[in-house]
Amino acid sequence: MIMTKFYKRLFGLLFFVVLISVGVIYFTVDINTVTNLTMFQPWAIGLAFVSLAIGLLFDGLRLVHMVGISHGKISLKQTMPVVFGNYFLALITPGATGGALAQLLFLRRAGVATGMATVFVVVRTLMSIVFLLCCLPIIFYHDTALLTQLAGQTIVSALVGLVGLTLVLVLAVRMPWVRRLLKRFGFRISRTRRHMLFQVYRDIRSAVQLLRSAPKMVFVIFIESGISLLALYGVVPALFLGMNVDFDLGSVIGRMVLLNLLLYFAPTPGGSGIAEGGFVLLFNEFLPSGMVGIVAVAWRFIVEYVPFFVGFYFTIKAFGEDFMNAKQKAAEAKKKSS
Repeated sequence: MIMTKFYKRLFGLLFFVVLISVGVIYFTVDINTVTNLTMFQPWAIGLAFVSLAIGLLFDGLRLVHMVGISHGKISLKQTMPVVFGNYFLALITPGATGGALAQLLFLRRAGVATGMATVFVVVRTLMSIVFLLCCLPIIFYHDTALLTQLAGQTIVSALVGLVGLTLVLVLAVRMPWVRRLLKRFGFRISRTRRHMLFQVYRDIRSAVQLLRSAPKMVFVIFIESGISLLALYGVVPALFLGMNVDFDLGSVIGRMVLLNLLLYFAPTPGGSGIAEGGFVLLFNEFLPSGMVGIVAVAWRFIVEYVPFFVGFYFTIKAFGEDFMNAKQKAAEAKKKSS
């Protein structure tokens, strides 16, 4: 019964993904598509997978170093199920909410205590988002066409302010007055929401304390996060090279940063639909006629769906038919640890 429900959700997702992919290709192809496809160089696919592998490798390395900050130990091999499991559960849950639970499940399986595993998941997400936010001022200054209604300097000033505000808010969780403020606000909302609010507060506070304990290693992890993300985004330029098109590498990577930052807040499972639509909107001018939809689907397949199926393998191998129960137990353990 448990697996039946799980597989229904899985096959429903796959049908949704195929439907979106077919729709994106159908509405973007034209008479030039077949001609352009015959000019594509197959070696670019290999280059794209190399870029993907580098991104996943550094994603695992930063997790090794995160655990090391807390005087724990996890091997690079043990991080791979965490990384791939994140892709798997993120894609089958609305708003990619399952990705955090997948990381928690596999970290616990690797011997990391539930409380610390929760902190590592928060740190991992914060590192990625902060890195992307730090990139935004440079991106918009370099590619002002993204926001044609604003001047380049105005964009830079606004986004530098956004990055600064984000850092201030993260650091503010250590201040006693923040807790007092949350307590006052908590009495005005329901008990369930109050519990969730304080759980998020405690997780972020613990994450900040962990980061402050080893600033040099945090810097290393931040750089590894950047390398991981940029390597994953490098799949798109690799595909562009296969079509022998002229493009500005900074603009392409910059638009991928913007798109993926938006996907953190996408309500659909794994950002499906929004990712493909955003890609078509952002990269239509870079590609030969009739190719943008095909490249969008190829990008999603390489960067999301290949890791998704690897994550599916790791998850079923690790938890078997008790997978859905393990997911529920992890959620309950996280709730109790807070």
